[in-house]
Amino acid sequence: MTYVFGVGRRIAPVLLSLAVALTGAIAAQAKDTLTIDLVNEPATLDPQKQWNPDSYYVYRNIFDNMLTRDNDGEIVPQVATEWEQVSDTEVVFTLRDDIVFHDGEKLTADDVVYTIERITDPDFASPQLSQFNKIIRAEAIDDHTVKLTTDGPYPALLAQLVKLSVIPEHVASAMTPEEFNAHPVGSGPYALEDWNRGVDVVLKRNDDYWGDKGPFATVIFKGVPEAATRLANLQAGAADLVVTLDSDLAAQLEASGKGKPLAVNTERVAYFALNSQQAPLDNPELRKAIGYAIDREGIVEGVLAGYPKVVDEMLSPAHFGYSGEIDGYAYDPDKAAEMIAAIGPDAEVEMQLATAPVYDQRVVQAVQQMLNDAGMNVSLKMTDMATWLKDQQSSNDVAPMLTFSRWSCACQDPDGIMYPLLHSSSNWSRVSDPEIDALLDEARSELDEEKRADLYRQVNEIAVGNAYILPLYQAAIIYGAADALEWQPTSNESMFLNRMSWTE
Repeated sequence: MTYVFGVGRRIAPVLLSLAVALTGAIAAQAKDTLTIDLVNEPATLDPQKQWNPDSYYVYRNIFDNMLTRDNDGEIVPQVATEWEQVSDTEVVFTLRDDIVFHDGEKLTADDVVYTIERITDPDFASPQLSQFNKIIRAEAIDDHTVKLTTDGPYPALLAQLVKLSVIPEHVASAMTPEEFNAHPVGSGPYALEDWNRGVDVVLKRNDDYWGDKGPFATVIFKGVPEAATRLANLQAGAADLVVTLDSDLAAQLEASGKGKPLAVNTERVAYFALNSQQAPLDNPELRKAIGYAIDREGIVEGVLAGYPKVVDEMLSPAHFGYSGEIDGYAYDPDKAAEMIAAIGPDAEVEMQLATAPVYDQRVVQAVQQMLNDAGMNVSLKMTDMATWLKDQQSSNDVAPMLTFSRWSCACQDPDGIMYPLLHSSSNWSRVSDPEIDALLDEARSELDEEKRADLYRQVNEIAVGNAYILPLYQAAIIYGAADALEWQPTSNESMFLNRMSWTE
């Protein structure tokens, strides 16, 4: 026993040296691998299906988009290098001639035409259809020139094309949507290496990428529903970047010295959706009572540590057309309780509030408590994100009665948030108001920016005045990052891997 102990003492320095060397080797290897903890694994890697954050974070790096935004929010070229408005309804785009898909085939105008025809095909049933259905024709002039024709003037076209990922016709047309979702081929700075369902998604660097190369050879995305676990992974070095921390966890991270919080006020509007097409929420007095019952300032300051900004309209200051002139519902719990009591038993019917792990449950539970304190009977319905998305796109007769959500179109244009949430033709909308429909349709075709902004102001006045939907706040998103990771989060929540780097 003594001998063994003696040997242990003699080899300890050797083991220590080996451990140090091994740690250094692991650290060096880690520089080639970036691990990102999302809330959920992606619902899809097909960019023309869902565009919820966990999906968008991943597939946006697999594909190039027609246009993109720089870190300052300006629209800049990507697949298209320049564009010319040749008439009120026609725009001609010149495409790069050096973009190659991950399988080695060149990207041409035919791929752009196919992409647009696919996403605007009603039978394909893209959840993004309302974002692109103003495009009625796409024509290839030659291999690197495309003309898009819109149904009337469409001032939001460029903003919407920021999120149009170009897919290869020769691949997607030979696959079912399910097959393409499982094996997506793009032209972006990263390519799919493996998707281990329920475990992780692994991307590898596209070393032949035409633009800025990714700094990491491999990027691993993992779904980690618990925010505290994501933070623990970051602090332990098991993750380099984690999403969606709340203000309490951000404070813990900052105090620990093991990583850093990165926060940005986004274009995303947090809102409370009411299914006005179902009783008892077809009663505008009940909807307005709910507006008075929710203490938005209390949520922002007391729950979210002042990171977000209260807004009274379905736009954030990051959007074109934000007015700051709408009067929302001031917190008045006594008035809310009186209105609910006056409505009677109909207001006391049990209603479910739909939520998913991606949302801050402190906020959801606070809203639930406020409504119940005012005399309602609200319970929570927690589902995974894929189920939540499916439920939200159901018909009005079966869609959730109450929903807490945050909406971002990644386009920073009112058309991308107000049309899908308020126009009666959208499968996301719980509103059927001919006046709102007419104003939204007019705004979609108004090229005069001042007039267009005023149209959206009118829509917000009607929507908020009738409590069809209740804006809460401009959402801030808080990421946690390793100290050595350099990255600037943007208002449109795009996680461009090739805009990140390790510090020396």
